[in-house]
Amino acid sequence: MPTSTSVLAGASLELFDSGEGAPLLFLHGCDGFDPNHRFAATLAGHGRLIAPSHPGFGRSALPDWITEVDDIAYLYLELLDRLRLVSVDLVGCSVGGWIAAEMATKAPRRFRRIVLSAPVGVKTGPTDRLDIPDIFAMSDEALATLMFHDPAKGRLDPAALADEELAIRLRNRETLALLAWEPYMHNPKLRHRLHRVDCPVLFLRGESDGLVSDNYLRRYAGLLPDVRCATIAGAGHAPEVEQPDPFVARIEAFLAANTEPER
Repeated sequence: MPTSTSVLAGASLELFDSGEGAPLLFLHGCDGFDPNHRFAATLAGHGRLIAPSHPGFGRSALPDWITEVDDIAYLYLELLDRLRLVSVDLVGCSVGGWIAAEMATKAPRRFRRIVLSAPVGVKTGPTDRLDIPDIFAMSDEALATLMFHDPAKGRLDPAALADEELAIRLRNRETLALLAWEPYMHNPKLRHRLHRVDCPVLFLRGESDGLVSDNYLRRYAGLLPDVRCATIAGAGHAPEVEQPDPFVARIEAFLAANTEPER
C-alpha cells in the first residue's frame, strides 16, 4: 500500500498517497481511514488521493500540543505546503468534515471545491440541547443503530479482531473524546467564520444517519454562501462505507460540474 510516515511540527502522520492527476485531500471520520475500502481505491483511480490519519488515529502520533480540531486544521495546511499543493479539492467526513471546514475558513483560496459528508463542528440548535447525540453515553448497540442504515455492519466482535486492530479502534475513540468532548462536537467560533468559504461546497448525508440530522445539515449549509445538499439512500453516518459507489459518484460529479448553488 502507498502509505508512508510524514513528520510535521513534531507530529508523525500516517499518510496514504496514491494515484495521479488532480489532488484530492480526504479527511476521514471517527473510525479512521482504511485504504482497503472500495471508495478509496475508486477515488485513487481517478486522481491523486491524499489521506492522512488524524493525529491520535490509526498509526499517527498525538503530540501534547494537539488538543483540539483547530490544531489539526493548521497541521494539514502545513501538510499541503510540504506537498507543494497550492490548490486542491477537499473531502471531509464526520469529524474530518469539521477539520475540513476549519481549514477552509483559514485558507479559503487553497480549495477549489469542498465536500462535507455528515460533518459536525458547529452549534446550530438551542443551547440547552445537543445537536449531535452523545455517542460517549450510549451502548455500542445503540450507536450502531444510529450510525448505520444496516446496524449489523456496526456490530463488531472484539474477540474476532487482531490485537493491533482492536488497539487502533480504542485509540481512535479515545482521541475523538479528547477532541470533541468539550464543547461537544463543535467549535463555538466556527459558525462565525464559515462565510469566508466562497468556493462551491457539497453537503452529503446518508438518509438513515441518526447522528447528523437533515435539519442540522441544512442549518450548517446555510452558514456558507455557495452550497448544494444531497442525500445518499441506503446509508447512515458513513455513506463512504455503506454506499461507496453512490458516494464516489456524487463527489466526482460535483468536482467536475459547474452548477449554480442549490439550497
